[in-house]
Amino acid sequence: MKKPSRQIREEIARLQEQLKQAETREAERIGRIALKAGLGEIEIEEAALLSAFEEVASRFRKGGGRVTKAPLAVTAGVSAGAAQEG
Repeated sequence: MKKPSRQIREEIARLQEQLKQAETREAERIGRIALKAGLGEIEIEEAALLSAFEEVASRFRKGGGRVTKAPLAVTAGVSAGAAQEG
C-alpha cells in the first residue's frame, strides 16, 4: 500500500531531526578530540584545517578502519607536550 504524501513528509522531517542529532554528536566528539590534541590553540585558516582533516580521514579510510601505531605515537606526543606545559 502506498503512503500518503503527508506521512512521507512526516517521516522525512523525523529523519532530518535524527540526522541533525547524529551530526551534533559527531561534531562534539571530533571537537573534544581536536581540543585535547591542542588544535584550539593553533591559529590556522579553516581551509587549511579542513584539508588536514580530509588527509586524516583519507588515511583512515585506506586502512579500512584498522588502528595503526601512528595514532598511538601522535597521542603519546600530545600527552608528553601537555605534561611539559602543565
